[in-house]
Amino acid sequence: MSEFIHIYPENIDNEHICCAFSDKKCADSYAKKKEWLKAEFQKDYVFYRLDERAKVFIEYGPAETAWSPVEAPNYLMINCFWVSGKYKNGGNGKALLQKAMDDAIAQKKDGLVTIVGTKKLHFMSDTKWLLKQGFEICESLDYGFSLLVKKFKTESPNPQFKKQVLSGTCPDTKGLVVYYTNRCPFSEFHAESSMRETAKKRNLPLKIIKLKSMKAAQNAYTPATIFSLYLDGQFVTNDISICMDSRYDKIMSKYLKKK
Repeated sequence: MSEFIHIYPENIDNEHICCAFSDKKCADSYAKKKEWLKAEFQKDYVFYRLDERAKVFIEYGPAETAWSPVEAPNYLMINCFWVSGKYKNGGNGKALLQKAMDDAIAQKKDGLVTIVGTKKLHFMSDTKWLLKQGFEICESLDYGFSLLVKKFKTESPNPQFKKQVLSGTCPDTKGLVVYYTNRCPFSEFHAESSMRETAKKRNLPLKIIKLKSMKAAQNAYTPATIFSLYLDGQFVTNDISICMDSRYDKIMSKYLKKK
């Protein structure tokens, strides 16, 4: 039977949070994710992880205070939810999901909601797996994101994306624009360091926007508030590896071919 650790204010300084815990270059970003979690714990945010040095964890909290542009009153929002490597197919995902289910039921919520890729996207939960667990698609966006819901009562209202994310555009229509938050321990390092170096090397105009508050994230133009890159006002990707010099050209060329 797998054992899970509940991360909370009293133990977070002594526990790892799964991603980037051994990545020295992301040490500052890792610390900022912990600070972000400490603040969110005051708003009933929840973090469980497997009792191993592994990426096996779930994060969730009230949708009303989620750092995402979604309207979902009386739902719990699942944010990061990940089971990696050898820990797959061992019941860990179902066990973690059950914790969120149990909390939602105890709190008399209408259900669970989460943002995913319409097809599997980087840094997002496995869409197909969640559908097999009883989630349903309640809204999809043309540029690749879907909103999944698992209702406890069929008559409960559907969650919705906020209007500003429907088009897949942002107001800055020239050059590269990055949006990010400290929801991920990789995001600040790669947005502020790797992306700047990559853009400078290619002489590309770059604007970086850090979403510093819940309100800013809820009013963001992207459903992927961990990290999103836009080119000339159009959404390109939420794959943070595009920040790296070795990955930028490959990912961007795929995007340009689809246009």
